[in-house]
Amino acid sequence: MNGTSTVPTVAKREHWSSRLGFVLAATGAAVGLGNIWKFPYMAGANGGSAFVLIYLICVALIGIPLMLAEMIIGRRGQENPINSLKKLALEAHKSTRWQLVGWLGALTLLLVLSFYSVVAGWSLAYMFRAWTGAFTNLNDAGINLLWQNFLQSPWQLMFWHALFMVMTMWVVERGVQAGLEKASKIMMPALFLILLVLDIYAFYNGDFAAGYHFLFSFKLQKISPEIVISAMGHAFFTLAIGAGCMLVYGSYLTRNTKLGSAVLTIVILDVMVAVLAGLAIFPLVFKHHLVPEGGPGLMFQVLPIAFSKMVAGQFFGGMFFVLLLFAAWTSSISIAEPLVILLTERHGFKRLTASIIVGLIAWFLGLASLLSFNVWQNFKFFHHWTVFDAITDLATNLLLPLGGLGFALFAGWVISPKVSAEELQAKSFLFKTWLFLVRYIAPIGIALVILNSWRT
Repeated sequence: MNGTSTVPTVAKREHWSSRLGFVLAATGAAVGLGNIWKFPYMAGANGGSAFVLIYLICVALIGIPLMLAEMIIGRRGQENPINSLKKLALEAHKSTRWQLVGWLGALTLLLVLSFYSVVAGWSLAYMFRAWTGAFTNLNDAGINLLWQNFLQSPWQLMFWHALFMVMTMWVVERGVQAGLEKASKIMMPALFLILLVLDIYAFYNGDFAAGYHFLFSFKLQKISPEIVISAMGHAFFTLAIGAGCMLVYGSYLTRNTKLGSAVLTIVILDVMVAVLAGLAIFPLVFKHHLVPEGGPGLMFQVLPIAFSKMVAGQFFGGMFFVLLLFAAWTSSISIAEPLVILLTERHGFKRLTASIIVGLIAWFLGLASLLSFNVWQNFKFFHHWTVFDAITDLATNLLLPLGGLGFALFAGWVISPKVSAEELQAKSFLFKTWLFLVRYIAPIGIALVILNSWRT
């Protein structure tokens, strides 16, 4: 083996049936709750279109190079992250300790799946509440009380957490084409259709001018170094990179798929969801004189108040929470898949058994996050973090960036440029640009994100 251009010999494994299937599945992995409840508010509160411009620059300089890095490793290795990193390290005559980046990713994914399922369960519960008209006859205080009582009920949270985990593992157990790809082909077009319907409704029945002004007025004076780093961090987190999700999705690719154009399509669709979500949400918020905010408060307190006052609010509220559910579901599938494929490829488990094991472990870990909203709400680490805060901060502010840094360094410095050029299939100038970004710019950006997260 010469360490440069020999494609590793791999056992037959399942692949995406088409480029479209891959793009929709990877877009589903990237599109998550953050696109809907975080990015639109971040943009509106931190400079409008000035923030969006900075965010897009960060996506181009960090997000796209890192996504390509993971997919190059995945398609070249054709296995789970740990095996792929070990195989490619041996091919390059480097230390096999690089597989530790894959183990770090597995730990990160397990933690993320545990709390993500808890939060996604909220969207599932509120979808049923919206469809059944639970908000219709409630005033603002009643809707806020409904939310507080919901969080205070561990049994309710446990039920929805369990139901969402079963839904996730049911799709993953079915495999790449019959599970991940088929689900994405249904949910992603439906997600965009629901977004367009909600945008049209917001245009005619909301204060669209106020919502548009909030999101897109160019407020350069609001941009600060901290906001630039926040945009950088969101560009990193929103694309599902840093833990091996995109690496595994890349490992299911055939060699006739051009990575560059596919990744560009995925990123464009991901950004579109965030922008369209903002245009659907904030016109309704301003129409009913509510205070815009981000996070769960926007989804489960502010918007239900708006739906309670709207014409056909029961229907459109239900549609909105279906949208939220699809965004959460496609993301959770991508989080679980690397863990399942790790058990099947390294330990010989059948996919059904591996799915049950991963689901049960993540569900039990999620109980710690769930109880921090009620039974354990007074227990705080260093008088500051609840259990939920500690797990989410550890995973998103430290482990994910460290994993992204590991993948960037591996793709940029360990894999031979000849091998990565062969996988990327890009023109010389574009390849050299990617190599420079993944070797220098992305690691610096990730380091700044880590320092800023833990400084604040």
